[in-house]
Amino acid sequence: MIKFDHVTYTYPEGDSPALRDVSLELPEGEFILVVGASGAGKSTLLRCINGLVPHFSGGALQGQIMVHGQNPVLATPKIMSRYVGFVFQDPEAQFVMDRVEDELAFALENAALPRQEMRVRVEEVLDLLDLALLRDRHLDTLSGGEKQRVAIAAALALRPQILVLDEPTSQLDPKSAEDVLHALARLNADLGLTVVVAEHRLERVLPFTDLLVYLPDNGGGVKVGEPGEILPDMLLLPPLVELGKVLDWNPLPLTIKEGRRFSRSISVKKTGIPSAGHNHNGTLPYIAVRGLNLAYNGTAVVKGLDLELYPGEILALMGRNGAGKSTLLKSLVGLVSVKQGRVQVAGADIAGREVADICRQVGYLPQDPNALLFADTVMDELLITLRNHNIAVDSAPFPPVALLDQLGIGPKAGAYPRDLSAGERQRVALGALMVTRPRALLLDEPTRGLDYVAKRRLLQLLKAWQDEDMAILLVTHDVELAAAAASRVALMSQGEIIALGEPAEVLSTSPLFAPQVARLFPGSGWLTVDDALNGLRA
Repeated sequence: MIKFDHVTYTYPEGDSPALRDVSLELPEGEFILVVGASGAGKSTLLRCINGLVPHFSGGALQGQIMVHGQNPVLATPKIMSRYVGFVFQDPEAQFVMDRVEDELAFALENAALPRQEMRVRVEEVLDLLDLALLRDRHLDTLSGGEKQRVAIAAALALRPQILVLDEPTSQLDPKSAEDVLHALARLNADLGLTVVVAEHRLERVLPFTDLLVYLPDNGGGVKVGEPGEILPDMLLLPPLVELGKVLDWNPLPLTIKEGRRFSRSISVKKTGIPSAGHNHNGTLPYIAVRGLNLAYNGTAVVKGLDLELYPGEILALMGRNGAGKSTLLKSLVGLVSVKQGRVQVAGADIAGREVADICRQVGYLPQDPNALLFADTVMDELLITLRNHNIAVDSAPFPPVALLDQLGIGPKAGAYPRDLSAGERQRVALGALMVTRPRALLLDEPTRGLDYVAKRRLLQLLKAWQDEDMAILLVTHDVELAAAAASRVALMSQGEIIALGEPAEVLSTSPLFAPQVARLFPGSGWLTVDDALNGLRA
């Protein structure tokens, strides 16, 4: 049982409470999904469950919390760790050891478990999360998604009664995310493990959810109930539910199987949708990759790759974790040296150029936005970028105040960046890149930590920058974003491009990367809710 009784919490020096008068009761053995806009307090609520709030964060907490018969404020995180396993948004934040297997065994060693039991538990979680082949790998050689699975496995090794996960699928490809969620669902069903998940990509988690905890960002009270009870009142909806709501499907479908009970009754003329591709008309690519081979720690990661990115297009690059996508992006700005092949930016080879020089033409947003944040305020992040490029504020290609407003973080201009939510930090880092208005933009998982509203705002910005002839390369596991944004889609596997073409052509035919609307109306060529509604009207 998890019980919050009129809990209000304010961070140190916070202007307003992160949680305000929260009261809820969550029964044992349920799969619970916590939803709400970026900055609504989801991560704060999760950290209250194991005592990290207020023991680690400080601040002022009022009201009472009871978790599995313990008061986390009195028991401290040390005691609560016996009952509550926790997986952070940033998996690297909780790593202690260098090797995967050592990381999984670390907490067990601290709990003084017998050696034989430790080995059994380590093997158990290695198999459960498909990590057996990575057991001897160093953590710093893993992809972001692989690190996330290791963090989940380390938490599960202690066999807690409650497992709390903050954005557990944010860095996972669709197949890996499905595997992790199925593993959690098995633990929930077979062992009675209480699972509490905060997640923005609701389309992934809703099929497994017993209870929804909805934190409105308008100051309203927290709502708890079954998904069918809460979803009609929410603005943050996955495509399937959004379409069902518009078409008055009752009950609202949570899975594609449920949605097809309605869609099968609709006659769809399978003519496809108009081409979304960019007509290059002889335009030279702004970034051109020829015969690229890259290795990481002696292992081939990218193999003989050719790719072109044109002005005025959004190219979505997708693929399984570890396919080489992030390494490719780093090579385009000189962060990974090119041993074989060529990378050209604006017709010039980047070989021998400094990273800072390349980044005057190409903005690069890594998976971890914290790597770009080091100023005291959000506004200072943008001003420092301008100073580094010797640009006066009143001559900025993108006025900082207007840019922050467009990104939806104007009110946070004076805030310390690292105190913001993950989604807000992502937008601050993007602002620091875009304030100089580079000709090309490389984004590595830009929707990590973004709710549907923030994602829609990002999509509008990307489309506006595309109209201004910017070349945008988007690495993402978010199939719904790729469906809505991309001019072309490339699928990457084991260091090679295995498919490249129109979004409808590439995404609709892929069992792993098809968006919800494409699964709902197979063969229609529809990818988004707007595609479906326009097609149904026609």
